[in-house]
Amino acid sequence: MAQKGGNVYSESISCSICLDLLKDPVALSCGHSYCMKCIETHWDGEDLKTTYSCPQCRKTFTPRPVLEKNVLLAELVEELKKTGVQAAAADHCYAGPEDVSCDVCTGRKMKAFKSCLVCLVSYCDNHLQPHYDVPPLKKHQLVEPSKNLQENICSSHDEVMKVFCRTDQQLICYLCSMEEHKGHDTVSAAAERTERQKKLEVSRLNIQQRIQDRQKDVKLLQQELKDIRVSADKTVEDSEEMFTQMIHLIQNRSSEVEQQIRSQQETQERRVKELQEKLEQEIRDLERKDAELKQLSDTSDHSQFLHNYPSVSALSESTHSSSISIRPLRHFEDVTAAVKELRGKVEDVLKDTWTNISPSDVPPPQPEPDLEPELEPTTRAGFLKYSREITLDPNTAFKKLRLSNENRKVTSINYQLSYPPHPDRFTRRFQVLSRESLTGRCYWEVEWRGGGVDVAVSYKDIRRTGSSDDSGFGYNDKSWSLYCDTDSYTFWYDNDDISISGPQCSRIGVYLDHRAGILSFYSVSETMTRLLLGIQTTFTEPLHAGIWLHNYGNTAEFMKPE
Repeated sequence: MAQKGGNVYSESISCSICLDLLKDPVALSCGHSYCMKCIETHWDGEDLKTTYSCPQCRKTFTPRPVLEKNVLLAELVEELKKTGVQAAAADHCYAGPEDVSCDVCTGRKMKAFKSCLVCLVSYCDNHLQPHYDVPPLKKHQLVEPSKNLQENICSSHDEVMKVFCRTDQQLICYLCSMEEHKGHDTVSAAAERTERQKKLEVSRLNIQQRIQDRQKDVKLLQQELKDIRVSADKTVEDSEEMFTQMIHLIQNRSSEVEQQIRSQQETQERRVKELQEKLEQEIRDLERKDAELKQLSDTSDHSQFLHNYPSVSALSESTHSSSISIRPLRHFEDVTAAVKELRGKVEDVLKDTWTNISPSDVPPPQPEPDLEPELEPTTRAGFLKYSREITLDPNTAFKKLRLSNENRKVTSINYQLSYPPHPDRFTRRFQVLSRESLTGRCYWEVEWRGGGVDVAVSYKDIRRTGSSDDSGFGYNDKSWSLYCDTDSYTFWYDNDDISISGPQCSRIGVYLDHRAGILSFYSVSETMTRLLLGIQTTFTEPLHAGIWLHNYGNTAEFMKPE
């Protein structure tokens, strides 16, 4: 009831302008009350008026009333404030369903302020006071209120567990340390807490450092996402503009070709029409001659017939061939063939260009820092899960290398092939690179024949021309190569070599974990034998598989995944 009454009083002594309890209350002669500042501000807005009104009942006052603080109302407001605060404070101190309640309070229990680990009792602020005043109680250990104080009691001896057994990694009481845990490595719970607290702080520092590192990584990735979007949008815009220009070029060229065809059409039609007119004139002349001959033939007078025969029977020579060759629908076949050839070249250019800018050439996002790489497979079946089908790029092949089997096999020959010029072509070494770029985890197998074959991986920007050793696989820092001979293996990188012993086999397996920077070579037969421990490095670009044949007649073939 007191609380309800407080609400009624609160409503009755509130200002109708600011809707809050009255501050410096003033009462008008009409009986309504307001905060002094509120009513003055209200009336100040009615400047240039001679009358002032009550905001509630609209009663007018002339002149403007002189306002004085209503002491009685002010005292009522202050009393209401105190009553409301005390009631709210009292409600706040009582324990709710989720709170730890005082074990000493009777009736409605207050919230516990502390729990004592010696008394195993929770106290409110009032009942906790002896622990601050009585000397023996001052030594008790007080903690934040806890509902789980009974967990500190030994179930066997009903004693507080103040000892930690490091042997069994559990809390025990003093009696336990003398009995079933006798001889074990025991310390006080406080000492173990101190030790573990140090480790906990170290762990927290590590976690906080990792959080900071991850936050930096997230910012870097966010920036990379932004850069990717900006770059992609710019590239799309530029490519659309260039494709539009190319379309306009093709359309213009198409119009020019059409004009040329129409011009040739007119010329050919004019030639045919002229010939047609001449032939028609000749037909008319022959028909007239035939009529004269018929008339002569019908003459009954022998003398007249013989007299006119020499002049009438004479025929003039035909100025045109007796037969005309017709080529239906084939007059412009040369133009059609030229346009078809052009279409093929455009298709090849677009295909090669798309291969060069395909998504597989885009470096993948870097892995999350500090993450350990996945373990390398130990069986051939495990490797085959990462199999990649490899095909060779004819545009990179040395001119004395012949590709076959859908560009998966390469053979060295002693004469040059008519490969077209290309900036990616090797000009001094019997080498060729794969069309596919390799990132992530990859595995492929190469079957080789003959003595002297390099199975390699290389960056795309490896040198292609000149006689320098820089262009050879393994002779630079852009390629890694395993040289396979009939009786030995040698690994080459940056012009350094490592001799390798291992079973001779005509099939080599190559395992690449691009993100982890791991490259391994295996001899593949009935079992997988690693020829070289996994090379640990950092690959900065996508890689391409490569082959280098040292002798004529050597072959190497990338096997299809089984």
